[in-house]
Amino acid sequence: MSFEEDDKVVLTDKHSEFNGEVGTVTQTMESMFGDVTYTVSFEDGQETGIPEEDLEAADVDEDGDDEDENEAETETEN
Repeated sequence: MSFEEDDKVVLTDKHSEFNGEVGTVTQTMESMFGDVTYTVSFEDGQETGIPEEDLEAADVDEDGDDEDENEAETETEN
């Protein structure tokens, strides 16, 4: 699956400080070998050079909010 700018994604890289966080694709770059890497902005910074296999589409509801974030807020209220 490829991603476009402004797509919401989840980073799945256990070596990254942003592992498991939802971010927004801000740039896509294609190497001369055809490999695509992404720059993703997070609430606390950004990460560049992320390969496609380290990203998953984020679950976003109609309001554009991350559903996981809303679930976490609901759980803390109970």
